[in-house]
Amino acid sequence: MIKNKSANEILGNPDYRAISFGGYRGKNREQQPTIKELKEDLKIMSAMGIKILRTYNLQLPHALNVLKAIRELKQEDSNYEMYVMLGAWMDCRAAWTSEEPDHNRESEENNTSEIEKAVRYANEFSDIVKIISVGNEAMVHWASSYFVHPSVILKYVNYLQELKRMGKLSSDVWITSSDNFASWGGGEESYHLKELEELVAAVDYVSTHTYPFHDTHYNRQFWESPIEEADGYSDHDRVLMAMQRAAFYAQGQYESVKTYVHGIAPNKPIHIGETGWSSKSIGLYGNNGSFATDQYKQALYYAAMREWTDAEGISCFYFEAFDEQWKDSNHPDGSENHFGLIALDGQAKYALWDLVDSGAFEGLTRGGRQITKSFEGDSVLMLQTVSAPKRRR
Repeated sequence: MIKNKSANEILGNPDYRAISFGGYRGKNREQQPTIKELKEDLKIMSAMGIKILRTYNLQLPHALNVLKAIRELKQEDSNYEMYVMLGAWMDCRAAWTSEEPDHNRESEENNTSEIEKAVRYANEFSDIVKIISVGNEAMVHWASSYFVHPSVILKYVNYLQELKRMGKLSSDVWITSSDNFASWGGGEESYHLKELEELVAAVDYVSTHTYPFHDTHYNRQFWESPIEEADGYSDHDRVLMAMQRAAFYAQGQYESVKTYVHGIAPNKPIHIGETGWSSKSIGLYGNNGSFATDQYKQALYYAAMREWTDAEGISCFYFEAFDEQWKDSNHPDGSENHFGLIALDGQAKYALWDLVDSGAFEGLTRGGRQITKSFEGDSVLMLQTVSAPKRRR
């Protein structure tokens, strides 16, 4: 029997771990992954214990092909189970153009098209699509190329909820918007708008993002070793303490969202739509910057976030499953290209070495390559790449 659970059954369920997924392997998104390649990735994610994945937009064939690939796998194996949080991209007027973006007006043609596709795919793949996210980081002000006023997100959330009431979209599908913690009221008061309060009430759950990784540069106070760690602690100890602070930092941002949201809707579920840690950077986060990037720190953060969210009944769409080199194609070692737990060549980074040891990936390949350990499994070599954060001045 084909497995088919509701969003209510899978969100917050530690047996249904979530991840963010982009299957792009080339240096641009014109190189769309094939169904065969997507099925490879889906089998690998399943072996990781993943049962919910997140996509981001419907402008390109990627998301639809992911749904088709999942359907094929389910037809081939009735025990295969994978659900999707389908992202509908939202833009303001004149986004991504030479014109000045108008953040108070939307790109109605684009946004309507995204929502129409989301509804169509959710109905066509009703056993797979369980969440629709209206926008990705679409309200946060630093997304200066495209962010919109919360009223735009509210408009489409209300539209989708009305379709559910009319029976034109399954009630099993939950509606949200996935955005930065500040956009969900956990930061500056400038975000605390009447329309945001209405949006909190309208969504089925809040999907919030938290990135201590980026704040190792933008808010170094939490990251750099305090004066009391200057003496008596090894560099390895300071790395462990820094990563513990990073985990607490993420939890603090989640709690700040919870305080705001539950002040409006006390029983509203809150899950993490994105958080992650890059393993490489030549820029702000590497050894010329905050000393944040390496596979060891990535593994510590991944383990800490999984342990915390599993225990608390929080779904965490960890960012991300695989490296994607299109994100910063002009800089191969740019941090945005290296958030994946698995590298482009199929090497499992340190966070997943235990799964390689257990045989979880046996018989699975990516692009013809078996899933093997990075650094050829040499932990000494891996640890030689690790640097402790700077000491606070």
